Amino acid sequence: MCGIAGIISPVRQNESLARDLLDIKTMTDQLAHRGPDGEGSWQNLSGEITLGHRRLAVIDTSAAATQPMHFENRYTITYNGELYNYIELREQLIAKGHSFRTLSDTEVILAAFHEYREKCLLQFDGMFAMAIWDELEQRLFLARDRFGEKPLFFHEDPDGRFLFASEIKAIWALGVPRIMDEGQVLLFLSTGNTGYPIAPEKSFYKGIFQLPASSFMYILPGKEGYSKPESIRYWDIDTRQKFGGSLPEAIRLLQEKLNTSVQLRLRADVQTGTSLSGGVDSGSIAALASRLEIAGFQGFSATFPGFEKDESALINSLSKEIGFTSRQTSPAAENLVSDFDRLLWHQEEPIGSASVLVQYKVFELAKQHGVTVLLDGQGADEILGGYPQYIPWFLQEEWRSGNWARQRRELALFRRHGLHVPWGLKNYLAALFPAAAQSQLISRQSAKIRNLPLVNKAYIEAYHPAGSLYKPMVTGLRDLLYYDTTMGKLPELLRYADRNSMAHSREVRLPFLQHELVQWIFSLPDEWRMKDGYTKWILRKSMENVLPPATCWQKLKIAFEPPQLQWMKTPAVQERVMDAKYKLVQNNILDKKILKSEKLNTPAESRNNFDWRYWVIASLE
Repeated sequence: MCGIAGIISPVRQNESLARDLLDIKTMTDQLAHRGPDGEGSWQNLSGEITLGHRRLAVIDTSAAATQPMHFENRYTITYNGELYNYIELREQLIAKGHSFRTLSDTEVILAAFHEYREKCLLQFDGMFAMAIWDELEQRLFLARDRFGEKPLFFHEDPDGRFLFASEIKAIWALGVPRIMDEGQVLLFLSTGNTGYPIAPEKSFYKGIFQLPASSFMYILPGKEGYSKPESIRYWDIDTRQKFGGSLPEAIRLLQEKLNTSVQLRLRADVQTGTSLSGGVDSGSIAALASRLEIAGFQGFSATFPGFEKDESALINSLSKEIGFTSRQTSPAAENLVSDFDRLLWHQEEPIGSASVLVQYKVFELAKQHGVTVLLDGQGADEILGGYPQYIPWFLQEEWRSGNWARQRRELALFRRHGLHVPWGLKNYLAALFPAAAQSQLISRQSAKIRNLPLVNKAYIEAYHPAGSLYKPMVTGLRDLLYYDTTMGKLPELLRYADRNSMAHSREVRLPFLQHELVQWIFSLPDEWRMKDGYTKWILRKSMENVLPPATCWQKLKIAFEPPQLQWMKTPAVQERVMDAKYKLVQNNILDKKILKSEKLNTPAESRNNFDWRYWVIASLE
């Protein structure tokens, strides 16, 4: 895993060439945490393109695999990511006449691009953000992986240069102003979410954009500037596919496909391990990985002794059952204060809860124990229907389809398992009129923004992002899962994971996001995802011969949830929150009356959530 940066410059006098090389060094210095094992830069002879790289050596750690890497006296690449099927692709390319001087996946990407151009992306199983300069055709190719696990931001500066980098801070380092999108500020304050689903190219900051997931673009420099970038989507989940096999066959295939994905994602020339909560997602990955008997393989977890949602008992039991060392950290309120500014420096954009800090501390623990690559269970909830809020949508689909007896049975079982599942007239109406439900959800979100407590009303009126709000039309559970996988929850969680892992120069790999596995899972009937009062039922069923029953069939979902409300009440945190409120009043985001009384006319839990968001936005300001 690495950090990349680049500059396309329309002006090519000697002084501008030197400036671009100095600026690339400035950019890659900001990315040193992403690549502590080496750095490099390159500029072509005519000076249109300058590329930079920071290296975290994971596959082929020799000097031969350093970047920027050249190929066929024509191509130069700077690349961030891992290609898990690079061994198989190399064999195919050798059969086509290519030869290789390294054992790296980087060189395989260059050969594949030479052979197939942008169609090579369809053959890649991996996570990546890459830039390939073609000296013959004088154009730059930028691409990003299918789910957006690896980031790629870009900006046009006042001199007409095109700047790109793995993180926004590398662009800011060249003097680009940091101006938050006011509409996204309001969206975050009202929902805790960032990003416009219908505008994935926008970042949280004005003038700074990102290449959307599963997209590529070509950029051609010229004397007067460069071609304006237009992204092209090269892959999408096909929600129309239907699995034609039996349920027993699907149960068997899920374990086989997940096992294959785990094996591929353990390819590394450094020490590997896994993040481990007490849930079925990370437990499945850990259990499958433990069967490979990898030397030094360890699990890394967060625990909260005395907290009602502490998962330490499940974590300890699972670690003992599958037979590997469990390393644990216990973040506390003092960590929230001491690490908060550094955490936001790495994240760059708002974070929705203190669970992001917990993940940050888990990766810090892995670094302390010398483990560079960690597997993680992210993505399972979105593709398999793991969140409790999915349950009503599933039940609506069952009722609309005429499966009334099954709908009543599942509702009763979910409630018997301790899950609060609301069900009433609005669910019947949403089932009958999905377009109306979609419109109502968008209107509700808009109203929530307009009625933000103690936010300056003039600020709301000036920047309300009415035209950018979006909710999917849900005719079945699969519609909602597709939305959350490609536009909603998952992109934000992937951003958290990338920045948190890279903050400590660790690499996180996600077996559930193998694209063929995801496509296959989307072909399964929704009643296999939710069954007998369990979410992710088919995953549990496929892993019940691998996982202890307490892990496999647990009924509640926690996943590193910290005691955030308790933390928010500590004096040190309250002091930081109050400072944040002063800053936001000074910037005309909050109304002055917030400083006159701490007794807000909102429930205590809601007040604490808003306090968290004020702190986040003020810290970014």
